[in-house]
Amino acid sequence: MATKTTAEKLATIQQGYTLEGATIELGAAIIDGELHKDAPVRLPLAMMNRHGLVAGATGTGKTVTLHMMAEQLSSAGVPVFLADIKGDLSGLATAAVGSDKLTARTQSIGQPWAGKAFPVEFLALGGDGNGVPVRATVTSFGPVLLARIMELNDTQESSLQLVFYFADKNGLELIDLKDLRAVIQFLTSDEGKDKLEELGGLSKATAGVILRELVNLEAQGLEKFFGEPEFNTAELLRTAPDGRGVVTCLELPTLQTKPMLFSTFLMWLLADLFEDLPEAGDLDKPKLVFFLDEAHLLFNGASKAFLDAITTTVRLIRSKGVGIFFVTQTPKDVPADVLGQLANRVQHALRAFTPEDAKALKATVSTFPVSDYDLEEILTSAGIGEAVITVMNEKGAPTPVALTRLRAPESVMGPAEDALVRSTVAGSALLGKYGTAVDNPSAYEKLTGKGAAPTGPAAPEPSAGMPGGQSAPAGGQSAPAAYDVDAEARRIEEEILGRPSSRPAPTPAPATRAPRPPAEPQPQPEPGGMMGDLGGVLGGALGGGLKSMARSMGTQLGRELLRGVFGTSSTRRRRR
Repeated sequence: MATKTTAEKLATIQQGYTLEGATIELGAAIIDGELHKDAPVRLPLAMMNRHGLVAGATGTGKTVTLHMMAEQLSSAGVPVFLADIKGDLSGLATAAVGSDKLTARTQSIGQPWAGKAFPVEFLALGGDGNGVPVRATVTSFGPVLLARIMELNDTQESSLQLVFYFADKNGLELIDLKDLRAVIQFLTSDEGKDKLEELGGLSKATAGVILRELVNLEAQGLEKFFGEPEFNTAELLRTAPDGRGVVTCLELPTLQTKPMLFSTFLMWLLADLFEDLPEAGDLDKPKLVFFLDEAHLLFNGASKAFLDAITTTVRLIRSKGVGIFFVTQTPKDVPADVLGQLANRVQHALRAFTPEDAKALKATVSTFPVSDYDLEEILTSAGIGEAVITVMNEKGAPTPVALTRLRAPESVMGPAEDALVRSTVAGSALLGKYGTAVDNPSAYEKLTGKGAAPTGPAAPEPSAGMPGGQSAPAGGQSAPAAYDVDAEARRIEEEILGRPSSRPAPTPAPATRAPRPPAEPQPQPEPGGMMGDLGGVLGGALGGGLKSMARSMGTQLGRELLRGVFGTSSTRRRRR
């Protein structure tokens, strides 16, 4: 094939990136070593829900690329979610100040630059940082994601699903880790052995392993990420009064030491959005663009069920108006089934220092369309702030591959001042909703009898043999007797850590708790015989894929206990 001239290559890129609708401006093309500001490279706003990949070696500019894209999305009225691992993205709240170097760069690519600040909301997992605390209840997080954090094998994960099913069926609310610990401890106790046998696939030995892993999580301080008030992921879809999309930055100052928790919590946010949002079809612009940093952490050592759930979420959430951009070092970090759904590609430079690096380079090149560039050479020689780009055009076809010098952000590239972050959080409308943790009566109190007794004229008499006047769990089953869950947890913690437990000793009186809002009546299971129970077990353990089966069984239980694709089941959805 005849070699194209520079003019022909330029014409190919100009034609390929001539788009009609609103776009995200990415930069200007570099052809045969020369920058052409008359060849802008852009991404159609309507195609950002086709998902994307931002990849490249450490230090090549991936974070700045996210920053620049987030600014333009916000200006277009699209909310953005960013995981701020290094704290660099908080600068979005502060207008940048120009310099001679910056002016020379922006003029060279034809970028009209002006310093701007953007509407930013700061969140922090469990209050681990300056942001508004983000918490999830254990039941909302679900057994699949929780098993991922606990690094359970497939058998143990299936057993954990049965534990969740037992709690769902018996009206035992799993709000925080002590609730789940109490349920497992009950099932492995003498009082609960009959219930354990009824679950069939859950052995006492496996339940004991799960209990040890759970207590280990508590010993590492991870219990603060689970509890109430649970964060409503609809908060990520807000716009500012001036119409710009709110950029939500999730601070992760200490979670570099807990990468599994970080990546799995991000997946919970996506899964919850997936279950709540209605179908939207093709929109002029997405409802939300979600940047999932350190994406390789999601996939390392993941079970097939977990990978299938991610693939399903990525494939289907597009039609709900949400775009996902995975951020990692090389495309090979992302499974092929997921990578095949990422239509928009921004590939920064790779470093081929080792044989493994060379393999990764060849694998990366193989994922791009045929182009006029020698991609192996380009990807090892591209400078900081340059990237190889191909996106989906408005007709659903890939645009020409273009080496691009990327635009500069208009807000500060780096952390904002602590005083600004604190004042932004203090003035946030979300702080009043989520700022203070509450510990409402739930499974722990029901199983131990430590909750306050019912009061008022309609209060029932204490059940015979039940400590604290505890009533029977939902479903008409007798309540289990009390036992010292905390004492057993202290023993296991001391065994795991090899030191005295930090868990407080029990006190005679229960702690003061915030009042719990009146719950809606829980529907009782209709008699459905063995097939009805089977539908409930399968629905609880395997998620939404068996919804039609449960409906065909015609049982209320099957309908109520079905969970999402990750086994998630938020309080909001249960109370509708």
